[in-house]
Amino acid sequence: MDTLVTTFDYIGQTWLSNNGSSIVTSVMPASVTLFQTSIFFLWSCFLPWSISVPLKRAADCPGYKASNINQTNGGLTADLSLAGSPCNVYGQDLPDLKFVAEYQTDSRLHVIIYDKDEDVYQVPEFVVPRPTGSINADDSLLEVSVVEEPFSFEVTRKSSKEVLFSTKGSEIIFENQYWRLRTSLPDNPSLYGLGEHTDPLRVPTSDYVRTLWARDAGAVPENSNLYGSHPVYYEHRANATHGVLLLNSNGMDIKINTDGGQGLEYNVLGGVIDLYFLAGPSPIDVAREYSEISLKPVMMPYWSFGFHQCRFGYSSVDEVAAVVANFSAANIPLETMWTDIDYMDSYKVFTLGAKFPLEGMRTLVNNLHANDQHYIVMVDPAVAYQDYPAFNNGKDAGIFLQQNGSIYKGRVWPGVTAFPDWFHDKTQGYWDNEFETFFSASDGVDIDGLWIDMNEPSNFCVWPCSNPETDSASSDIVQTLLSKRQGASGSKIGLPGRNLIDPAYQIRNAIGSISNKTARTDLIHYGGYAEYDTHNLYGTMMSKTSRNSMLARRPGRRPLVITRSTYVGAGSYVGHWLGDNVSAWDQYRISIRHLLQFVSFFQVPMVGADVCGFLGSTTETLCARWTVLGAFYPFYRNHNVPDSVPQEPYRWESVAAAARKAIDLRYRLLDYIYTAMHQQTIDGTPMLSPLWFQYPTDPSTNAIDTQFFYGPSLLVSPVTDADSTTVTFYLPSDIFYDLFTLKQVVGTGSSITNSSVPFADIPVHIRGGSIIPARVNSANTTTAVRKEDFELLVATDKDGKASGSLYLDDGDSLVQAGTSDIEFQYDNGKISMDGTFGYKTDVGVSSVTVLGSESAVKYELNEGLDGQWEHDVGSLKVVGL
Repeated sequence: MDTLVTTFDYIGQTWLSNNGSSIVTSVMPASVTLFQTSIFFLWSCFLPWSISVPLKRAADCPGYKASNINQTNGGLTADLSLAGSPCNVYGQDLPDLKFVAEYQTDSRLHVIIYDKDEDVYQVPEFVVPRPTGSINADDSLLEVSVVEEPFSFEVTRKSSKEVLFSTKGSEIIFENQYWRLRTSLPDNPSLYGLGEHTDPLRVPTSDYVRTLWARDAGAVPENSNLYGSHPVYYEHRANATHGVLLLNSNGMDIKINTDGGQGLEYNVLGGVIDLYFLAGPSPIDVAREYSEISLKPVMMPYWSFGFHQCRFGYSSVDEVAAVVANFSAANIPLETMWTDIDYMDSYKVFTLGAKFPLEGMRTLVNNLHANDQHYIVMVDPAVAYQDYPAFNNGKDAGIFLQQNGSIYKGRVWPGVTAFPDWFHDKTQGYWDNEFETFFSASDGVDIDGLWIDMNEPSNFCVWPCSNPETDSASSDIVQTLLSKRQGASGSKIGLPGRNLIDPAYQIRNAIGSISNKTARTDLIHYGGYAEYDTHNLYGTMMSKTSRNSMLARRPGRRPLVITRSTYVGAGSYVGHWLGDNVSAWDQYRISIRHLLQFVSFFQVPMVGADVCGFLGSTTETLCARWTVLGAFYPFYRNHNVPDSVPQEPYRWESVAAAARKAIDLRYRLLDYIYTAMHQQTIDGTPMLSPLWFQYPTDPSTNAIDTQFFYGPSLLVSPVTDADSTTVTFYLPSDIFYDLFTLKQVVGTGSSITNSSVPFADIPVHIRGGSIIPARVNSANTTTAVRKEDFELLVATDKDGKASGSLYLDDGDSLVQAGTSDIEFQYDNGKISMDGTFGYKTDVGVSSVTVLGSESAVKYELNEGLDGQWEHDVGSLKVVGL
């Protein structure tokens, strides 16, 4: 239905399209009406957004002319001045700008255009530290050039003379709270990134608008702005791939269209034009280069790769304990139990409700820990505006966002709330204290990890939210409120006199006003930063603060923190779950491309969708398929809402069987994927990747977003059709091996159909030339898995060779006493191990299985992991086929 492709949210369980028409309705018990109204985000009527009519057409703007052009060995600078009468299309043109281009590394070029006085807001260095470096222009893979009048610039790849980015033919507009920059592109380009979104992995290139403005996006709809902002794109061409990052946190519309030729156009509500060009030339090179800007992802604890269970709606600590017991009774491994906001007293953070008493919670956690299991709860940013310690402590410290000298009030789960100001220099101490007190190992709830949500920040109160005590669904007309803030010259915190509530250019925020259902955008953070400019940073700043608080309470141990809202650099602190998805087959499929964005493009590798879906009721077959697919997400968690069918995997025997089989395989491969994550933390090589990353010269892979590589060597091709046992998938021209039969499959650059894939199975192929270290046996916990020996699966290439790696550490410590970085090599009958061996372990390599064009052969090995060795497999005992 047409209505299903429009943006929608929920009232209770009635789905509404943008025009307010009902799509699906179910009856709610009266006892949960208020609860459901909140969970589905209190969608209500407001004036729909519209793009304001500019005073003049953008095409009539004069652009700029360059002067004082100075080209040096390290880059290029120029002064820019308005080339004619101001057009003031969405504000006031800035007459004088600066242009700076810096060759920072051989593959990274930095270009920034900013105001002469440096008053315009720039993303603070303490949020995203800028990479440094300077090289001679002759040593760069890229070249930048400028045209004096009308001013334009181009970035070219030296080796091919290809123009990668060019503003010729479109005048730059730079105003006090709007700027526009357009680059030409080749016809039908292959573009990726520009998230967060659930659109195709290869984004559309005609009449496409990608809005970046963090919002509480129930049901993670397509063609909509979602929870995070990552303004980086990868462009893949026949001979090479490059990347472009716009380091800007303001709201924006990125338009990709063919108006006047194929192009990509930034329309941004403020900030400066701060661009990083990444030369590649391979897509994996671009990802690695991007990680130098976003910072390397943080290494996660070994246990975090286990299976996690949660539900919004567990009514008591006894029910949570019963779920844990049910997993054990069903013989399904459970690594970590989670509790949503149900555990709180009336949804107030840092409290326990009557049915979650401290004694019971400590007993639950102690029992989990005694069985080598873990426990996680949710903490939202919004603090109840009530007389209780968490609010009083924050009020006394002065760390809440303020409006006109008083604490700004919103409305979230507990009712009227205050929002921490993560810019404030006392917020870290406040957050540390609440964590140390409430999550005390000795007398509190001793959590092992943390879940942070609602940090866009989400606010149930509809704009203008004039009375949050009683008015959670206001429909008043959006009002214009002008900021009177004045910043010091050169402060980089934003120009004074801007309309911070209702700018003339209105981005296509799916819920209208940029202040709707979030913190109002004219609030001023500590240090003078406007929410208008920093809105997209809120979740990542909370992430950084929360990780620090987890480290403070457990010094030296890696914390697992999972967040909803993200920005550039979030992966250096936390992981991300893909939000409040729907129990539907299309969202099962969409989760793959949503996942790949974060792992492959945005350097946030600890990512996964809610297995079986969060909103609505799953089905047995969908839950079985999703449980198997989820085993190949880095973050693997089942989670859903109340008033939907329970979906713990033991609820259906078929799903239980799928879970046992999928978790068994996941745990046996756990060190393989743990090694891949460690590699991403070292050099940015994505631990998951789309096919075109691995086969960049095969154009047939460019648009594939339902298959992916798990680690460097395992190609996963899930069944994606509803209730089907058939899947058609693409195999590039290469040698592969079925992971389960170990038989060779020669890829011919064409599709293969498998018509008999049971619901507990998933097609997985080993890429020829790979060695996969796997545990001989699985176990009920990751702690027990670490006691199992390894076996090596040697999948030879056409030349009879293969290689693989294995990283070993204690799985928990921030600073390791010793690590092992091991390389395995196979060359026509000889198997060897080399590397460094600093991690002491009693386990070894019990066997090696060689895969080739004939039947696989398994050999007994019984070697250790503490030093070099080499064997001719012909001299080893054959123990199986």
